[in-house]
Amino acid sequence: MNKSIYFITGPTAIGKSSFAINLAQHINGEIINADSMQIYKQLKIVSARPSSCDKLLIKHHLYGYIDGSVRYNVEKWCTDASQIVKNLKSKGKTSIFVGGTGLYIDTLINGISNVPNIPESIKKKSSILFNKIGSEKFFQLVKNIDYETTKNIQSNDSQRLKRVWEVFDHTKKKLSDFKKNPNKKFIDIGDYKIVLFLPNRKKNYERVNQRVLSMIDLGAINEIKKLKELNYDKDLPIMRAHGVPEIMSYLNNNLLLEDCINNMQQVTRNYVKRQHTWWNSSKLKIFSKIQQFPDEIDIKTTNLGIN
Repeated sequence: MNKSIYFITGPTAIGKSSFAINLAQHINGEIINADSMQIYKQLKIVSARPSSCDKLLIKHHLYGYIDGSVRYNVEKWCTDASQIVKNLKSKGKTSIFVGGTGLYIDTLINGISNVPNIPESIKKKSSILFNKIGSEKFFQLVKNIDYETTKNIQSNDSQRLKRVWEVFDHTKKKLSDFKKNPNKKFIDIGDYKIVLFLPNRKKNYERVNQRVLSMIDLGAINEIKKLKELNYDKDLPIMRAHGVPEIMSYLNNNLLLEDCINNMQQVTRNYVKRQHTWWNSSKLKIFSKIQQFPDEIDIKTTNLGIN
């Protein structure tokens, strides 16, 4: 068994999953999802989950196992992921995480502020208030509550702003105060290797555009039509996945199909840009930073620390 835990990460639509399967075949590994939207069972096509053929080649964990009605979060994922790591270790298997959600990876390695769980009623309350007063006034409100935390939050980052407001409303303590305490740890991560792919962004955008077209061909519209019929609360995480709001607008006759596709491509390209920014500013220890696409390198000749 390779004693390291591997994280195969980087922007969306670059081919991380295929690379991870190849790696798993070389080091007796199994794959664990580190993508915040591939956990939802209703989003197979739109989230680009691994295919059934991929799962026959290598065992995959934490894919499509959460119902969209659940407000899943990074803490729940870390709890689930740490259990998988322990189980694989007991079987002599190597854990290989694959996904582009940097927050998941960072939190699993470094832990999370030990903040009490926020009730659903408070989360709904924050959404109602945000929609009532608008983003700018909400930002100013949160800034007055916890200036220290908002220094690192953009005024249009509604989810993080709501989180700050919810913590204060529920606990009467600032999120920044909680962050001064030792982090809650999920697992003794030990030796880990982050393999970060940051290929040419323009070429990445081209792959994004093609992936969206492929999603439409594979039945993304019908997938979201079924999701729409479930009538979930629009504030649930699943309803904010890239492609979901755009296809919903198309289904509601607010967008032409061409505009829906263009918007899907644009929001995903914007996400790629944010992923580049996040990783370039991350303080995580990177084992190997590769400025190529995974399918452009030979795993056998690439130094990944494979024993």
